[in-house]
Amino acid sequence: DGFYMLGLSAHRQAWFVGVRSTFYRLAMITGQGLLVMLAGALETSTGNIPLAWSLTFYLLAALFIAFGAWHYVVLPRPASDRSRPDITLASLLAGFAETFVSFFRKPGIIATLAFLLLFRFAEAQLAKMATPFLLDVAADGGLGLTTSQVGFVYGTVGMLMLTVGGLLGGFLASRHGLKFWLWWMVAAINLPNAVYIFLAWVQPETYWVINAAVAVEQFGYGFGFTAYMLYMIQVAEGEHETAHFAICTGFMALGMMLPGMVSGWLQELMGYRNFFLWVTAATLPSFLVAALIPLKPGFGRKEKS
Repeated sequence: DGFYMLGLSAHRQAWFVGVRSTFYRLAMITGQGLLVMLAGALETSTGNIPLAWSLTFYLLAALFIAFGAWHYVVLPRPASDRSRPDITLASLLAGFAETFVSFFRKPGIIATLAFLLLFRFAEAQLAKMATPFLLDVAADGGLGLTTSQVGFVYGTVGMLMLTVGGLLGGFLASRHGLKFWLWWMVAAINLPNAVYIFLAWVQPETYWVINAAVAVEQFGYGFGFTAYMLYMIQVAEGEHETAHFAICTGFMALGMMLPGMVSGWLQELMGYRNFFLWVTAATLPSFLVAALIPLKPGFGRKEKS
């Protein structure tokens, strides 16, 4: 995150925010999906579970070495990314404390923290229960898809639409700025959650209908999440920007973790139909906190020469 901010101007950060989010998701899919599938295939072909996982981790180590060498050659070397050979443990600890305190002294910090914690309040709950909903049998309120079908829905159709939405969000924000597109993005990340109300109440058996519904939701997520990323970049601007962005990321993770922890309990209490009604209602805090945050006019937009 810090290197991304040091190596790119604010405009280019906005332009590439969709690309960045896409490759983050691809990395998650690779680590949690493709490598696990490879290990499973090797288990089947060799009949030796320890060997299968050993080969998978050897491949992963080789990839890290290759990517490390590639990045060493091709990545830019920003002038602001400089070493500090004179630093001591005492100055490091003092600097850490000052960096942390300065973050909470930023103008409008209460509104900023509310935004970081609540903007994804509904999505945090939906993300935890979407896959179980697709997998659960119809008698339990789910759609009864197979694991491979769910993999196709999210890994192919969902990833494609997520990418398109993210790229479009970054492109438009870089042209007109975050303030211009904020409310469109807030609507995009929240309103498509309603497709799960349709899926839960109708329980369609037609596969393409399910794919289309998830595609709408994932496109909206990709487009709307651009606002969240760009606002974190705006908040982190100034001295200690890389550390301040890391603090923003920590609050983002907390905002996803806490609602997600109770989503399974809520679903068991309500059932899928009422749970997705609740998720749609839970989008209201996102609109509220978006109205409170201070935005710099034209932030992320390319400056006129």
